[in-house]
Amino acid sequence: EVNLVESGGGLVEPGGSLQLSCEASGFDFSNAWMSWVRQPTGKGLEWVSSITPDGHLTPASASVRGRFTISRDNGRNMVYLQLSNLQIEDTGIYYCAKDRGLQRGQTRGRGIQVTVSS
Repeated sequence: EVNLVESGGGLVEPGGSLQLSCEASGFDFSNAWMSWVRQPTGKGLEWVSSITPDGHLTPASASVRGRFTISRDNGRNMVYLQLSNLQIEDTGIYYCAKDRGLQRGQTRGRGIQVTVSS
């Protein structure tokens, strides 16, 4: 059974940073694309960033490019999202997702809340 568990969210002031973590199990992690998607408050799901199985980056969503960085550790079955220079509009639920991009029926974790507020 595929299982994705996010951690590391919370409340941060504008301009602050957070690191989200996702522990994966139940599938061949080292051969899987992984992604982060989010649901901003009051909006639909949107893709944030994806990473290749061997850790190469692909351009992130324009809304977060230069501020958020995805990474992974195949030895630990972990994927991370470093969030920097957070803005109020980054507030929402962040999901770890198996596979590339945002796909219908994609396996995602339960999500974790990130709140940016002064």
